[in-house]
Amino acid sequence: MHNTVNLYFVASPLQYLAAKAIAGQSEAGSRQVLIWYKKGVAPIVRQDEWDAASYMPWPRFEPLPGRFGRHKRLIENIEMVAKLAGQCKTLRIHSAVFDTEAINYFLCALPTACGAKKMSARILPDGVISIRRYPLSFFKRMLQYTKRLRRFADRRLDYWTFKGDRIGSDAPFCDRIYVIPGFPHEYPEEKTVILPPLLKKTDSGNLTHGKRALIVGQPLVGAGLIRKSALPDITQKIFDWLQSEAFDVIDYKGHPKDPNRELYLGEYNLLQLDEALESWMSKTNYDAVLGVRSSALLFAIQIYPADTRVIAFGWDEIKFKSKAEQEDMRNLFTQCGIQLR
Repeated sequence: MHNTVNLYFVASPLQYLAAKAIAGQSEAGSRQVLIWYKKGVAPIVRQDEWDAASYMPWPRFEPLPGRFGRHKRLIENIEMVAKLAGQCKTLRIHSAVFDTEAINYFLCALPTACGAKKMSARILPDGVISIRRYPLSFFKRMLQYTKRLRRFADRRLDYWTFKGDRIGSDAPFCDRIYVIPGFPHEYPEEKTVILPPLLKKTDSGNLTHGKRALIVGQPLVGAGLIRKSALPDITQKIFDWLQSEAFDVIDYKGHPKDPNRELYLGEYNLLQLDEALESWMSKTNYDAVLGVRSSALLFAIQIYPADTRVIAFGWDEIKFKSKAEQEDMRNLFTQCGIQLR
């Protein structure tokens, strides 16, 4: 029997990196079990870094065949995860959110299945969603109780109802909330634990020698975000800044919806990836990440150490739907530590 088992449910590269940091530092020495339930996470998973690791189908999207396939998938998932975790005295369940049936049922089912006398839940950071609280509405709270009805078919499916923040930060089962250093949040300080930088300079196995930058492309003129006449000036400003900072390698990642590669110049190294950009970034270190208003800039500010500069260019030229949207977006970027130029 294991003394402590730490179980991590992850659905994004950011959550995976956070789980990896927790397993290697805060929870080092205990059994570490990784479960990913979004297929896009698979490319960055290194199974040899975990005591056990597996993909888990999401019951709503991948039910088992036949009648009550969703119900059967829930049971199968519980049995699979319990087997991977093994018998233990203390169980710690990590997830970015606990109001989804794909995760919530484990709170009641796993301690019994694993023989654990103690169980607590801990919240992983989830990008921009982690900036503010999202209180459960009365309707959603009542909806939780309908999910408890499954226990009449199988007593293992007992949904743990709670109120307050939808991710479970206010629930009695939650004893810790992990947050990104320098990233704003609204969680109670007595519960929060600040994670170290999620990607260190020594983590990147495919980093070439020299100073390296990444330009994140996106459809700007094509999406009506800027005037066509403003594009050359923004492109030139990015290039001039890179030259003034003497970067040795400049990677450019185009956007699938930007066939014209609006920010691209021939001097850049064009990345042709067979994986999501976030997955690539989580394995590759950069000294600077540049763009305009791409969400990848927010991802970069969360995973890279403080000496990686993340800069958004051309903000004086961006068209917003309203003044309120402009102010909200500007506040979000600046609060998260992205420089605006």
